[in-house]
Amino acid sequence: MKTPVGPEVETPQWHSAEIDSVLSTLKSDRKTGLGADEAQERLAQYGPNRLPEPKARGPLVRFFSQFHSLLIYVLLAAAGVTAVLGHWIDTGVILVVVWVNAVIGFIQEGKAEAALAAIKDMLAPKASVLRDGRRITLPGENVVPGDIVLLEPGDRVAADLRLIETRGGLRVQEAVLTGESVPVDKSLDPVPAAAALGDRGSMAFSGTMVASGQGRGVVVATGANTELGRISHLIGEVRRVQTPLTRQMAVFARWLTAFILAVSAVILAAGLIFGGYGFTELFMAVVGLSVAAIPEGLPAILTVTLAIGVQGMASGNAIVRRLPAIEALGSVSVICSDKTGTLTRNEMMVASVATAERLFNVSGAGYAPRGGFQLNGDVAIATDYPLLAKLSRAALLCSEAELERRGEDWTVVGDPMEGALVTLACKAGLDADAERRSHSQIDAIPFDAQHRFMATLHHDPEGAAAIYVKGAPERLLDMCQSQATEAGEAAPLDQDYWRAQADAIAARGHRVLAIAVKAGERDQTGLDFADVDGDLMLVGLVGLIDPPREEAVNAVAQCRDAGIRVKMITGDHAGTAAAIARELDLENTSRVLQGVDVDGLDDEALRRQVQEIDVFARMSPEHKLRLVKALQAEGEVVAMTGDGVNDAPALKCADIGVAMGLTGSEAAKEAAEIVLADDNFATIAAAVKAGRTVYDNLKKAIIFLLPVNGGESLSLVVALLLGLTLPITPLQILWVNMVSSVVLAMTLAFEPSEPNVMRRPPRPPGEPILSRFVLWRVGFVSVLFSAGIFGKFALAQAQGASIEEARTIAVNTLVVMEIFYLFSVRYLHGPSMTLRGVVGTRPVLIAVAAVAGLQFLFTYAPFMETFFGTRPLSLSQGLQIVAIGLLVLIILELEKRLVRAVFLPRSPDPSRA
Repeated sequence: MKTPVGPEVETPQWHSAEIDSVLSTLKSDRKTGLGADEAQERLAQYGPNRLPEPKARGPLVRFFSQFHSLLIYVLLAAAGVTAVLGHWIDTGVILVVVWVNAVIGFIQEGKAEAALAAIKDMLAPKASVLRDGRRITLPGENVVPGDIVLLEPGDRVAADLRLIETRGGLRVQEAVLTGESVPVDKSLDPVPAAAALGDRGSMAFSGTMVASGQGRGVVVATGANTELGRISHLIGEVRRVQTPLTRQMAVFARWLTAFILAVSAVILAAGLIFGGYGFTELFMAVVGLSVAAIPEGLPAILTVTLAIGVQGMASGNAIVRRLPAIEALGSVSVICSDKTGTLTRNEMMVASVATAERLFNVSGAGYAPRGGFQLNGDVAIATDYPLLAKLSRAALLCSEAELERRGEDWTVVGDPMEGALVTLACKAGLDADAERRSHSQIDAIPFDAQHRFMATLHHDPEGAAAIYVKGAPERLLDMCQSQATEAGEAAPLDQDYWRAQADAIAARGHRVLAIAVKAGERDQTGLDFADVDGDLMLVGLVGLIDPPREEAVNAVAQCRDAGIRVKMITGDHAGTAAAIARELDLENTSRVLQGVDVDGLDDEALRRQVQEIDVFARMSPEHKLRLVKALQAEGEVVAMTGDGVNDAPALKCADIGVAMGLTGSEAAKEAAEIVLADDNFATIAAAVKAGRTVYDNLKKAIIFLLPVNGGESLSLVVALLLGLTLPITPLQILWVNMVSSVVLAMTLAFEPSEPNVMRRPPRPPGEPILSRFVLWRVGFVSVLFSAGIFGKFALAQAQGASIEEARTIAVNTLVVMEIFYLFSVRYLHGPSMTLRGVVGTRPVLIAVAAVAGLQFLFTYAPFMETFFGTRPLSLSQGLQIVAIGLLVLIILELEKRLVRAVFLPRSPDPSRA
């Protein structure tokens, strides 16, 4: 943080400093603020109160950088080759694919750079400050260090402030910075210098919202020097990681390019030395070999497969902002989830109630007035326990929040904790509106962080007065002399019992409130501190919690079945985090690592700890970023979920950033690759399934295309090396590659999930696309296809067919083998010769019909004879070709059964696969 009085002064810890010291350091006056001239000088010295503009590349540089990829270079080379051959349509198709990929990348990169701009929008547009002793309203960007800022409910804090005055219980909603699920009570007392961000009660931070009360604070930091600015700087420093797919495709492109160039050079040299070909003839043959080896349709199929996955995920409430992100979900091995609003409902609920004789558990979800009470595991009816009913009525009347129903959803107007107390009363069978009408509120003492309680005075229809008080247990215990009994009498206060109950409720991660009552005077019309201090009767304690989503519990179990660890990383308190983790059934909940603990660990030690611990509390943005990096250093593929600005750096750094769409800040959404439209952790599990399916389908497409190209290439290589007639011409190869191969492979993008997709462990992040299984399958099927091509070509010539007719047979044999191979490759983890496998999906059947029609056109249309040198075939020749295709399918199914146990991953529990 930059000190606003000059570089020669050491920067103080504002939150730990006394108010007078802060004002003296900043040369400001609490009553008059800054003078207009002084403010103008400071504005010139420190600049406007806004975040710096991010450095961005120009649009032309950004666009042309999209072509800087080896795979794109290979495609451009393929376009050049087809142009040399005079196949301008094919050249145009390839260039269109390259152009579309560049445009998509250009648009997505522009969206990603909007993260910093989204944070800028969180700065307050206006602020009320003291200048020359007068209150004025000015643009937020004109606030300077030393200004005295006035805070009121609903205000967005304009800069980082050291509070110098609070009234009416100043509370600030800091979820965007700390993840704290409820507004934070503010006070004037200094806090320890080492206090976590969420524990700095003497500060109000830029971008947060005033929930209740009033206050004043002196500006200690503006613009880039604020906590919000620090997070903006973190986002700017974080480099977005590549997804496994983009990394693997880069490796794949390098290997493919090197292989094609090496084989072409060898063939050219060998042909010149041993083959007896002329250079021009041999060169064109090598060009044909290059065309055969390059899978021109792969980028288009890759894009379509990802796009189809994106559409499917969007219908499931997961919006994908960057196409490769959907595939990367299939590799995720760890999900780091924010707590508030993601794993929990972001709605306070009373979960436990303690009276002098009993401890009740409360069921339900959020603010919906549905649920009930349990006592020792059995259902308890509130009307059977007068003391429970009395506590519920007192909690209701000492609250001013109201519940609103919007369709099936219930929301609270007012303080979230008070909303939870209203819901408690409804569960106890009380009519909130009727109770408030019959017990009208006459006066109140609002909650304040200084006295830590709220009190209200009520009159019933007969005119009897009652005082209801709620507040911190330790405060109310000092204010009570007695406790209520089930019989409705007052008994001496048992301090030890109540402190033990408060500790037990707090140990469950609940926020504890005490409820007390007192009879008032019939004619009493006012309420002051003397009326409530010292002779209250304690009715009981309530424990409040932001409950976990029911569907999140199931989703965590699903992730565990899929071999994915779920870790909770939150800015909330350790006890609350541990309690929620236990309810979610996370694996390791016995230990909680806090931010202060992370500060004491070097990177190596943190890498060890992060593998053993699943609950992290009181985490700052830097802590979250370090945790993500530590997991990545251990080889994990990390998905990070979050909704606040404090989550944005970690969201950007993670392999997959997942932001909340309903409650998430714009900064979080822009930093993430995926946005959950329903803010539901359960949607992540569905997204992981979709991601695994997309990768499976991409792998199937590669395993389908490469052997086709391999079979064509191998046929040409054998013919060139042995000095034989080419069984297929380069032009015919282009027909197969750009028509039948692409059409058939495209159907794999629509394949549904295989049955065991969520019972398999995550794909190792270092696993290449060209895995052992893929290399085996490409080699085996390439040989099989080459044998089929050469075999049918040679057999046709032996039966007296002309070269043109034999080549037509060879091309049709290749296409038929492709069709039967498609049915085999649809199932990598199971047999294909089943009713479901034979029938296929609608896209498969449509594609097969289309390819069959095109091949009839290729074979029998007279103009095709002109272009491709084809000849019509007889029925018996056609049946022989189909028989070859069926034989290929049988051989592949036998091969699949033999090699499946060696190459393909097994599920964690084989009995469940």
